[in-house]
Parts: sequence; structure tokens; C-alpha cells
Amino acid sequence: MIRRLTLPLKNDTKEPMSRIIAIGDVHGCLDELNDLLERVSPTPQDRIVFLGDLINRGPNSSGVLKRVRSMPNAISILGNHELRLLRYDRTQDAGSLRDSDKKTIKGLNKKDWQFLRYNLIPYYYAPEYETVFVHGGFAPGKPWYKQSAKTMCRTQVITPEGKAATRRECPDGTPWFDLWQGPPFVVYGHFRRTEVVEREYSIGIDTACIDGGHLTAYILPEKKIVQVPARMSYR
Repeated sequence: MIRRLTLPLKNDTKEPMSRIIAIGDVHGCLDELNDLLERVSPTPQDRIVFLGDLINRGPNSSGVLKRVRSMPNAISILGNHELRLLRYDRTQDAGSLRDSDKKTIKGLNKKDWQFLRYNLIPYYYAPEYETVFVHGGFAPGKPWYKQSAKTMCRTQVITPEGKAATRRECPDGTPWFDLWQGPPFVVYGHFRRTEVVEREYSIGIDTACIDGGHLTAYILPEKKIVQVPARMSYR
């Protein structure tokens, strides 16, 4: 059962409230993205929030970016994969690139790079739902909105010393969302699992499309989950 916020929604008109459609990590899976958009049928009034990692690992990163650019109501969050490519774009230092990064870079065109440079934001906050959308997560002990973009897009676990880290950096760390007490409610990706991860004040919707799982959308105000299966495992 998807937990609902207890705060009333702000809607002073009699018009139906537009939806927010959050979409988990796409990772270049254009066919699955098209399948999911067909299922959720967004309207021009809906906000579509992509939770980062639009690119890398999958078969068509450039195609995904082109599809997102074609949607005037799309909001794109910065993911750790975009962050790594933007660091390379700024420094031209290929030392931190992975094989999937190099493959993606070869397939990106001028419009793709312009989109990555100028259209990604670290988070999106919807006050009417008291909900924040982010790629990774938050560190404890500091207001979420004062944390760095790097923290927001990379955090997966909290170390025994109380610092934010990735699972690769601290395999035995505590998932950040197990410590998050809210508010706000957080909708996030980055922490790949075969199933949606629900907590009282958060929901994780990276459901491993790239590994043959599902691409997942979480829709407000209904608190509805919509999924499409991956066409195949791409890794």
C-alpha cells in the first residue's frame, strides 16, 4: 500500500489538480520510456519529473534526451551519471570516466550537450504536496535544501560516522531513507532495487529497468505506481 501524505493539498479552484508524474532512472532505455509515457498519457497540464540518470548503460541515451527535450512540461533532475559527464565536459579529464560514459559521449550531439549543461536541476520541490524530488538522497544533520548538488545526486547510504556516501564507497552503510524522518516526503531514484522501496516519508522508484526489471512512474496526487517491463537486460 502506498502511504499518503496527511497534509491537505492546496487547490483553491474547482479545476482538477494537474498531476506530477515522476519517472525513475531511464538509463538510455528509450523503448521503455515510450512505453511508459504511452501508459501514463501525460497532458500539457501535467508536470513530468525525471529523477536523473537519463543516460548511460542503455542503448539510446541520445534518443532519450531528444524525447525529453520534446516535452515542454518535463523537469529533469541531475543524476550522478549526468554529473560525471558534465565534469568531463568542463575539465576534459577522462580519468574518472567509465566505459559506459565513453560510449555515451560518442553518441551525444550538440543539442544533447546543451540540454545537459543548461536544463538539469538538483531537485524539484512541490509545496502543494510537501514533496521533494531528487535523484539520490540527503545527509542527516543539515536542512535538505542547503545540501550540495553532489550530495543530492550521489547519496545512497549513511556511514557509521554519519556522512553521506554511495554503496560502493560504504557497502555496509545504512540506506539514507531508513534514517529519513521527514517532512518533506521524498521521491528518489539511484538506489536500484527490483521493487519499489516504500518508507513513511519516502519512496524509491529505480526498479532496475537497465537490468531487465521495470521502468516506474509515481503519480501525484493519486499516489499511483505505473510500471512497464524492460524489453531485455541491457548489461
